[in-house]
Amino acid sequence: MSSQEDLADFLRRRREGLRPEDAPAHATLPPSQRARRTPGLRREEVAALAQVSVSYYERLEQARAPRPSPQVLSALARALQLTEAERDHLARLAGQVLPTENGSAPEHVPEDAQQLLGRLDGIPAYIVNERQDIVAWNAAATALITDFSRLPPGLRNLTRIATRFRGTLCTGAPGSESDFSLHAAAQLRAASVRYPTDNGLAELINEFATHDPDFARSWHNHVVRPIPIVRKNLHHPSLGALEIDRHTLSLPGSGFSLVMYTAEAGSASAAALRSLRRPPGTTRAM
Repeated sequence: MSSQEDLADFLRRRREGLRPEDAPAHATLPPSQRARRTPGLRREEVAALAQVSVSYYERLEQARAPRPSPQVLSALARALQLTEAERDHLARLAGQVLPTENGSAPEHVPEDAQQLLGRLDGIPAYIVNERQDIVAWNAAATALITDFSRLPPGLRNLTRIATRFRGTLCTGAPGSESDFSLHAAAQLRAASVRYPTDNGLAELINEFATHDPDFARSWHNHVVRPIPIVRKNLHHPSLGALEIDRHTLSLPGSGFSLVMYTAEAGSASAAALRSLRRPPGTTRAM
């Protein structure tokens, strides 16, 4: 699917997700003699809210219109009530944000991020790039999940671990696979627009969509809102049952995210995580 077709599909799905009652109180939707057969706003209603012509908006949804200007994109974002993440995605689909020059997700972790990771003593944590490759991790993450250094670099990826090692690693028994799939779809969707020539990323997306119907559905629906906290119920071979939260924090300006595992204070799971405490250390993927 071309970027123009992606833009058309994104606009259509966001329009269909809105109801007339979702329109701002001060907005006046154009009258229509037609019965509303399906949920969602009509094209002429979105055009009115964005103050663009109906014919232009129709051509946008048909992938036949010229690239919209930043002003039009801003008006469409308001009309469709897009979140900040969805606004960014809309701008990238419309070509208003240039793809990165190197063509692929970064792998060299900044030194300050390495230091932060090493100081998270007793908190399992690792760093991923926009392709969801695990590029650095600490000793507690090794103790909780697996020794990532023993995995081939091609398998050292969150989505591949989730699909290929289901039930064999500590990560294999999450409490909410669908939340993880939603988060992965949002992250990889953003990366695919940022790195349109990254063939490895395209292969990863196709692979995950084939193995995970939740991911495929989220990708198809243009889910771009990541889920920063996912509750997981794990079974560790030595620690037993754990109820922990997986936090994902973006590291501004770097293209990397920090993923941490914590448990509710005072819980048995928190005590179990504290037993993973080891001298700080970081292993870097080559």
